[in-house]
Amino acid sequence: MHYRRTPIILSPRVYFRFSCFIGMTTEGGKSFARRDRLLEIEATVRTWWTEKDIFNAESCEKPPEQGEKFFGNFPFPYMNGFLHLGHAFSLSKLEFAAAYHRLRGANVLLPFAFHCTGMPIKASADKLAREIQRFGDPPAFPSEEENQVNQEAETKDQNASEPAMKDKFKGKKSKAASKSGGQMYQWEIMRSLGLSDGEISKFQDPYNWLSFFPPLAMDDLKAFGLGCDWRRSFITTEMNPFFDSFVRWQMRKLKSMGKIVKDLRYTIYSPLDGQPCADHDRATGEGVQPQDYTLIKMEVISPFPPKMGVLEGKRVFLAAATLRPETMYGQTNAWVLPDGKYGAFEINDTDVFIIAQRAALNLAYQRFSKIPEKPTCLVELTGYDLIGLPLKSPLSFNEIIYALPMLTILMDKGTGIVTSVPSDAPDDYMALHDLKAKPGLREKFGVKDDWVLPFEIVPIINIPEFGDKAAEKVCKDMKIKSQNEKDKLAEAKQKTYLKGFTEGTMLVGEFAGMKVQEAKPLIKSMLIETGQAILYSEPEKRVMSRSGDECVVALTDQWYITYGESEWKKLAEECLSNMNLYSDETRHGFEHTLSWLNQWACSRSFGLGTRIPWDEQFLVESLSDSTIYMAYYTIAHLLHKNDMYGSSSLMKPEQMTDEVWDFVFCGGPYPQSSDIPSSALNQMKQEFEYWYPFDLRVSGKDLIQNHLTFTIYNHTAIMAKRHWPRGFRCNGHLMLNSEKMSKSTGNFKTLRQSIEEFSADATRFSLADAGDGVDDANFVSETANAAILRLTKELSWMEEVLDAESSLRTGLPSTYADRVFANEMNFAVKLTEQNYQECMFREALKTGFYDLQAARDEYRLSCGTGGMNRDLLWRFMDVQTRLIAPICPHYAEYVWRVILKKDGFVVKAGWPLSESPDLTLKSANKYLQDSIVLMRKLLQKQIFGSKKANKGAPVTSLTEEKLRGLIYVNEQYDGWKAECLRILQNKYNRTTCSFAPDGEIMAALKQSSIGQASDFKKIQKLCMPFLKFKKDEAITLGVQALDLKLPFGEIEVLQENLDLIRRQLGLEEVEVLSATDPNAQSAAGNLVSLLQQNPPSPGNPTAIFLAR
Repeated sequence: MHYRRTPIILSPRVYFRFSCFIGMTTEGGKSFARRDRLLEIEATVRTWWTEKDIFNAESCEKPPEQGEKFFGNFPFPYMNGFLHLGHAFSLSKLEFAAAYHRLRGANVLLPFAFHCTGMPIKASADKLAREIQRFGDPPAFPSEEENQVNQEAETKDQNASEPAMKDKFKGKKSKAASKSGGQMYQWEIMRSLGLSDGEISKFQDPYNWLSFFPPLAMDDLKAFGLGCDWRRSFITTEMNPFFDSFVRWQMRKLKSMGKIVKDLRYTIYSPLDGQPCADHDRATGEGVQPQDYTLIKMEVISPFPPKMGVLEGKRVFLAAATLRPETMYGQTNAWVLPDGKYGAFEINDTDVFIIAQRAALNLAYQRFSKIPEKPTCLVELTGYDLIGLPLKSPLSFNEIIYALPMLTILMDKGTGIVTSVPSDAPDDYMALHDLKAKPGLREKFGVKDDWVLPFEIVPIINIPEFGDKAAEKVCKDMKIKSQNEKDKLAEAKQKTYLKGFTEGTMLVGEFAGMKVQEAKPLIKSMLIETGQAILYSEPEKRVMSRSGDECVVALTDQWYITYGESEWKKLAEECLSNMNLYSDETRHGFEHTLSWLNQWACSRSFGLGTRIPWDEQFLVESLSDSTIYMAYYTIAHLLHKNDMYGSSSLMKPEQMTDEVWDFVFCGGPYPQSSDIPSSALNQMKQEFEYWYPFDLRVSGKDLIQNHLTFTIYNHTAIMAKRHWPRGFRCNGHLMLNSEKMSKSTGNFKTLRQSIEEFSADATRFSLADAGDGVDDANFVSETANAAILRLTKELSWMEEVLDAESSLRTGLPSTYADRVFANEMNFAVKLTEQNYQECMFREALKTGFYDLQAARDEYRLSCGTGGMNRDLLWRFMDVQTRLIAPICPHYAEYVWRVILKKDGFVVKAGWPLSESPDLTLKSANKYLQDSIVLMRKLLQKQIFGSKKANKGAPVTSLTEEKLRGLIYVNEQYDGWKAECLRILQNKYNRTTCSFAPDGEIMAALKQSSIGQASDFKKIQKLCMPFLKFKKDEAITLGVQALDLKLPFGEIEVLQENLDLIRRQLGLEEVEVLSATDPNAQSAAGNLVSLLQQNPPSPGNPTAIFLAR
């Protein structure tokens, strides 16, 4: 089918939404001039980029060497609304990485496409059509009081053919509705997106969504500054005939390899949609799988009570779902919830199950209902109606057991009927114990004594440490007194269940003597084969489809991809082992997914997408058409000719045969029958061979359990090993100002809104600062506002510096401050490069911007009257501009071309050159700065006196004017301290970075010259804290902390910076003295006692201040 794309013209309302903030200088009386300057710069810079197609990527005939090219991509977002900050956060990780590689000279391909496959768009369009049909166009919605009634009526209409118990089905909000302030109607959701009433009705056509949202998303991303080759953009579904052909080829190829099969399997299923509900089709419950149970058929002994009279003549069972069929030998009763709502449902012509309605619905979709998919309830019952029913239960040693009340049963788990095995289940033991011990409890629920008192625990399994009555033992050991002690009972269950399965031995039945884990599947099979039980499955947790109904587990006959098949799984594991995943947590996530992932339903009957080529009643589901499309990017520009819909091309979709796709992507033979020019075929093949494999795919960690693992599987099946993926980087979700992003709470921001409020670069700055790991990150509005201030102030500072360039010091950098500043820039270049390579962008922002600016500010302060060096400032502006360019490219481009007046584009300027950082010089400068801070504290202490002055301390009277400072330095440890350090050096393991045991260190101390001294005990008291201090310091800072002296001359550093110290402390004169010089101490005069109380040591000078 061919679809004509209708141009969308934005209404004034939508246009206002997207442009009203641009150029405004005041809002609500507050000036936004700084932000507006950034917005103006961004608009200008994007024009420069567009004019030169700066982000278009071209392949080369010669295959790239290592590091010469970088191909990164991002899971295409779903096009049922605007892009939000969550999209931008994940995307920013790719954008920053790609920009870094582009900056350092790599040929970079960053493409972007738009996902439209699946049911959400179709479901929303259909919902809109129903609203128009019911309420008009534009609709006249009922008042709020009528809303609930209407919603229930709509849901009732959708489920009219399904018999349902009272209160079972209620109206559910769709995911979209729940995320838009709780609005009920799709029309209102569309209004919230800024659409006028005149435009909304067009969205009854699902293909209108495909024409409307992708171009707006592209505009947003361009405003964001995404370095994308937009020629390669496309949408999915059959609306794009080239991509449609690509997906058909992929599916046929998988089927020909035996990796797509038709099979009967349990799957999460939406009754309303009439098809399986995969992860991306769900509003809630992503990742939830079917949970399999054994359904035990406990036959009700006739005659039946009057309320169940309608069931006479049929075989009636209480059907209990269990995960432990091997324990059925020990049944003493069954449990029901007194207030629980049950029904008697026809399973076939003869059998009736009494169960919860939810379980009956699941069974109906698993071929256990007289009318398939429509449970038939013959009579509604409560738990009270079931108490006292006599039952004959499979395997039970008790010929007759009774249904008894239990107050902790969950009606949304299993069937609402529970077997009771008090020998092994702590909950059962305590509930039965309560009924036996409390006559009042029995009387309350009408329980007769002979239903309870004769039944004793039946030992069935022996468990090491717990014996053959495990539940009784653990409850007594833990002093559990009642069935209401839920936490304790849960703990008791944990203690016994796993151990019972792994170490327990069967004591009874035909499998007596066998390990439980061996007997369990045999007993399960026996029960099913003899008709005493059936298989039953339900969702592990509640799952809601995007259409708004609660999902069930259905037994469906459909097409599956055979993920989990042993040989294919080995290939996936091999691929994963060679990938860069950037964190151990991510790798563990993939390993876990590979351990459980099994056949995946790949066909759907509802929604948008590509038809299964050999069975066109079905569509390819949305997670199955998006596993190798990264390869499609490499040739999309050759097929589409700048049209994301594939409607304007020199080639025709029908020319892209399987032989052509094989030739391009799989090394297949040249397609002799193709009428595509050989030059075009070879160009496509060159593009793919040049760019593949992709180097990095960035995604939220929630896609590990499906899409990303599917990507690995499909690449290993279809692509040559040299084309397997190289890297995935996964991140957590994004919070907004420390709270979860949510439309319903109003804590939500689209990408466009953020750009309007903060500018693109301030948004990018805050995204970089939000976090790097796989934990949830946090976008902070104050960080974005601070970025506006920082960036604009930096622009002003650079302009001022260049205006006053003639006043700067010229010549080669020569001073100590010059050397330190140059060294800090060298550190910034090296550390920031490492952080970008490791995709640690918050750290890159710190080392490449924050730390660099701090170094500049310190340099400005250190230079004093001598002034700053012009060449160093030019280098600083150059280095800072390049290092921030991946994160704030518009700002950096403007600085590069307008302020620094450099040629070309900063985004391709090359990584800044630097010398090897000097660690010793950095340590020396830290020593200097720390010493100044220390001396300032000592000065304040001398001027104002210590708050806790020592008795006998000299009292000095100082003013803050005309002070002289004496700085005493001891550059090397000696005496007992030197001996302690030598011992620690000998007892330090450089391989493990740890010390020998304390006892061994003490023994060495006693054998040393210190230990032989007559006053050893006195010295030992001084040695112990010193040894501990230096050990801790060595573990924190490294083995250099054990050196007897620092790697630089302290006196030399201080002498070279006397002017800085004098200015920083406000002194008239400063002198540096050696503490080892006896004559130097006399200069302290009557303050020499201060020097004795606080003697200097390596790295810790002591300062004394005198009136001049």
